[in-house]
Amino acid sequence: MKTLVLAEHNGSAVESATYAAIAAAALIGGVEVLVAGFGCGAAADEAARLEGVDRVLLADAPAYRDQLAENVSALVLSLMPQFDAFIAPTTSRGKGVAPRVAAILDVMQISDIVAVDAPRVFRRPIYAGNAIQTVTSDEAKLVVTVRISAFRSLGVRDGACEIVSVSQAEELGLSELIGSDIVKSDRPELASAKIIVSGGRALRDAETFARTLTPLADRLGAAIGASRAAVDAGYISNEYQVGQTGKIVAPEVYFAIGISGAIQHLAGMKESRVIIAINSDPDAPIFQVADYALVGDLFEAIPEILEHLGA
Repeated sequence: MKTLVLAEHNGSAVESATYAAIAAAALIGGVEVLVAGFGCGAAADEAARLEGVDRVLLADAPAYRDQLAENVSALVLSLMPQFDAFIAPTTSRGKGVAPRVAAILDVMQISDIVAVDAPRVFRRPIYAGNAIQTVTSDEAKLVVTVRISAFRSLGVRDGACEIVSVSQAEELGLSELIGSDIVKSDRPELASAKIIVSGGRALRDAETFARTLTPLADRLGAAIGASRAAVDAGYISNEYQVGQTGKIVAPEVYFAIGISGAIQHLAGMKESRVIIAINSDPDAPIFQVADYALVGDLFEAIPEILEHLGA
């Protein structure tokens, strides 16, 4: 099978979500990557050096400057006669493009896969991650979105594959990007961080949340996350939310601090390799998935941990 992967990029670099999508696509068949944007040659060059990629299709035109779903999905549809499958990461951008492609191709979308058992057999979580569904498709074209945390990057190779310019450029005029607020941070990106320090409503308020968790995250070089309850309480903005309605993460180490462990939150972090939970409630559900559990006052525990870390 021949697969087309939609690259997530910022114009100059490919984002980590693309690496996961390529790893999943390589289990289905030959992989070609579509880089759509404006002034995005550097991103195409990086994509061409990724392991598993046979060819890069570069659509560099003003129509794709903002990578709007309407324009990009039209581009994807123009290319799909050459491919058996279209794959996108389960990100905001991927979730904007994939359903449009599936609808116009009149096929079902297979969403948020976590494993590829065969080129047409996939596994995906359902019921907030409490069950895994196996899906087999016999449709002419596959449209699939990939859970980023479920697939590891194949890495980078020494050489580069061919980059081919795609001449189609279609400005549909159906939508317009008015502006964007981008949070700049020196911390690792939450969805791809190797260590995450995440806090819940027990952190009391926004000031206490930051004052308690920031030193630990700084010492560990970790990203900061939060439960939905902490976000809803206004402790931190919602781009930090981990869970079914937030970001899905699978770091090497996940600190769940003052988090009870609601199903919504567990769905987003239980694939973490090592889970360390701190909670004063010994019956908190988070302890059922934790590898290391500390029952106690987090406001005493965190300073002790920092002291042992030499911070």
